[in-house]
Amino acid sequence: MSKIGIFFGTDTGSTRLVAKKIFSLLGEELADKPKNINRVKPEELLQYDALILGTPSYGIGDLPGLAAGCQERSWQEFVPSLDGADLSGKRIALFGLGHQERYASRFASSLIQLYRVFYDYGAEMIGRWSTEGYTFEHSDSIIDNQFVGLVLDQRGQPHLTDERIRIWLAQITPQLLPVLAEAA
Repeated sequence: MSKIGIFFGTDTGSTRLVAKKIFSLLGEELADKPKNINRVKPEELLQYDALILGTPSYGIGDLPGLAAGCQERSWQEFVPSLDGADLSGKRIALFGLGHQERYASRFASSLIQLYRVFYDYGAEMIGRWSTEGYTFEHSDSIIDNQFVGLVLDQRGQPHLTDERIRIWLAQITPQLLPVLAEAA
């Protein structure tokens, strides 16, 4: 059976930490070690049929990257290298970080940008997450009253992170496993 690919963009290291937690909970039997998107080539990501992708929020709903204020290259620089790839048959779950108090008017809004890129390339997007338990004014990352992926607030609610990850993985893993079996 092939494995789940975990890729993330980060600037302060928080998204990397969450990616490592996800990997630890899934285990090396199901997932490969997480990789920073600024250190991979498109074919490394495209080899996976089941993916978990993570992003911090930067700018005003921008994909994280140098133009959005990140210190390092991130999703903003990686996405053009996909150059219209056909991702049909791939199943992708997203997680994103944000600070609901400081950025209440645009909480975790970078997540929708990542969602749109991979959705537009034909991937099946899974892993929506409830907005309950958060306090914010607005987020672009909501479709049908749910976040398009797991949203974590490492600054305002770090005590909820581990439990949210466990619940979310219990939700998405059964949806990712059939894709792995088909790819094997």
